[in-house]
Parts: sequence; C-alpha cells; structure tokens
Amino acid sequence: MDTGDTGFIMICTALVFLMTPGLALFYGGMVRKKNVLSTLMHSWIVIGIMSLQWILVGYTLAFGPDNYGLVGGLDWLGLNGVGMEPNPDYAATIPAILFMAFQMMFAVITPALISGSIAERMRFPAFILFMLLWATFVYDPLAHMVWGVGGFLRELGALDFAGGNVVHISSGYSALIAALVLGKRKGFGKDSMAPHHVPMTVLGAGFLWFGWFAFNAGSALGANGLAAMAFVNTNTAGAAAAIAWVIVERLHRGKPTMLGAASGAVAGLVAITPGAGFVTPLSSIFIGLIGGTICYLAISVMKAKFGYDDALDAFGCHGIGGTWGALATGIFATTTINPAGADGLFYGNSSLLGIQVMSVGITIAFTVTATFIILKAIGLVMKLRVSEEEESNGLDLSLHGERAYSEFV
Repeated sequence: MDTGDTGFIMICTALVFLMTPGLALFYGGMVRKKNVLSTLMHSWIVIGIMSLQWILVGYTLAFGPDNYGLVGGLDWLGLNGVGMEPNPDYAATIPAILFMAFQMMFAVITPALISGSIAERMRFPAFILFMLLWATFVYDPLAHMVWGVGGFLRELGALDFAGGNVVHISSGYSALIAALVLGKRKGFGKDSMAPHHVPMTVLGAGFLWFGWFAFNAGSALGANGLAAMAFVNTNTAGAAAAIAWVIVERLHRGKPTMLGAASGAVAGLVAITPGAGFVTPLSSIFIGLIGGTICYLAISVMKAKFGYDDALDAFGCHGIGGTWGALATGIFATTTINPAGADGLFYGNSSLLGIQVMSVGITIAFTVTATFIILKAIGLVMKLRVSEEEESNGLDLSLHGERAYSEFV
C-alpha cells in the first residue's frame, strides 16, 4: 500500500462528491424559479439513495467476481470482504474500501445526470424508485461490463478511462428515453422556460469543472504521471469546448452567451472523460473543439428539429458528448501515453475504433431498452408525472411545500 496514492485518491473521492452538489446548482439555475428546489432535491436525494445502494448491493454487482461477463456476483454484498487491504485486481496500492468509495461517487452522479431531462414534471416518489432501479439494473451491470474483471466489454478491448460509456452515454441516452416517456412540459414551445438564475448555473459549472480534475485524474488510481496527463487533458478539452461553443453560438445566433460558455465547458469535459488517460494534450484540443461544436448543434438545432423536451439538455450534452468522446478515444488513443491501453486509428490501429463503435452501440442498446422497461414498469404501479395543476403551481410548492425565494425577490 502506498500512502501517497491513498491520500491522493481520498482527496479525489471528496472532490468527485462535490460534483453532485455542483450538478444541483448547474441544473437548478436553468429551471424556472417555481421548480428550483425540486431540481436541487433530485441531486441531493440521489446522494443519499446511491450512497446506501452502492454499499449494500451496487458495488458487488459492479466489481464483484464475474458472472458471464455481464454482472458481478453477490460475494461482496454489504461490503463483505471489502476491507483495508488493497485488491490488486483494481488498485494495488490503495485500500479496497477506498477504491469502493471512489467508485461510489461515480455511481452517485451518474443517475443524477438523468434528472436534467425530466425536470419540472416528474413525481418525486416515482423519481426515487426510478433512480434506485436504474442504478441497480443499468449502471451496476454496465460498470461491470466495462470496468469489472471479466466484464464483456473490457474483454473486448473497449477503452473507457473515466466513464464515457459507464457514466455519460448511459445517463445521456437514458435521459432521452425518460424525456420521451414523460412527455413535454406544459406550455413547452409556447411559454418562456428561460433559466431563472444563470449565475447559479455558472457556479455549478465551476464546481463541476473543479471536480472533474479528480474525476479523470483520480481514475489513474495513483499519484503518478498518468494522473497528471489526465489532469491536463481534462482542462484542455474543457477550455477548447467552451471556446468552440461560444464561436458557433455567435455564428448561429449572433451573440455569445454566458450560459453557452458554461455549457460548452461541460460538453468538453464530457467528451474527454473516456480518453483522458489515453490521449495527448494536442488530441484533447481537437476532442474539445469537436465536442463543444456537436453538443451545441445537438441542443440548439437537433432538439428543435425533433421537438423532444430534454429540459436541461442531459442527452444533448452527455449522450452526444459521451458518444463523441468514446469514438475519439478509438481515433486518438496512444500507448505512448498509457501502455495499458491501445493505439487508435491515427496511430495505425483501426481495429480500436471498430471496438469503440461496437461498445457504444451495445451501451446505447442496453441502456435505452432497460430504461424504457423500468419506466413502464414503474408506471404500472404509480403515476410518473405530476398533475397539470401541480405543474402550473410549480413542483417546489406542490411536492415539497417550500419556496426557494421570498415573494419580494
């Protein structure tokens, strides 16, 4: 066991935790003021739900001994056998209990990302049940397939350094399905649904960017050169995407916006996540520039064309950005950065891109199908959506009996 690695990953774990309150602010500022607390509540309640689910059953399903390459066994149920000694299969220099805690923070934020698509219209009891079922039957098995020893996609050779498939593609495409199943918000396309507090969103984006250093660099699972490279790549892609978004927005709409700059940075951070520990900083610039551009087009052009109500653009940012990032890893990955990875298309190995395409397709098919089934099953036992009256009054008062702001504000 290495005390430096252990201290580094403990700090990273705390910083990745901070990303979920940051997400709450990011999403909370983008809704109307009558729904801000309900939106914040989505992220906060997921912290509680997933912290317990992960300890009780989630961790063993994701990282327990392999079952057919699809899911972990129940050997580590309730963290049985997960103690203070390292598990060399995953992190040979830090305690197994710390590796579990670091991965728990990924399991916390991933379902919370989905909440952006169903903001301002989903009933709270249905949301809680959806998060619990989605984490158990979608996130945990997918994490095993991609990262678990013996996992199907891991054995296939798919590369996902910090969560392109596991976090962003899974949450992004699930968010799209959730938005379609719940339907559009009342007045969508007619009433103004502009963000009520852009500075809150910008603050949240800042917390996300700050925590993302730990999200990606910590995935090296040690205080080493690979962590430093992932750290630099993270900032580089986020910066490039913010610039790309602002430029494209200026060309498309005539004015660059602060909300766009913040959203662009998040899009770049999403895009670099799967390849942060496999690509060079120069490649990160290109990944960020393309990521910011295509996410802007997905949100400002594609969403308007097809008319779905992805309220806070969880699909446009995480689904589209994560897909590009996974494919970009197949193009730009190089063993000069990470010998444990593989060379991509630009380094003479076209097969890696094919593997990445296959892994993205499998991830999308699995998450879309499972999410649809889960939502329809929940709909059989309870209502998914609030009533029209509750929606008109706002979910803060209707569901939680409180206001975010005094009447004079």
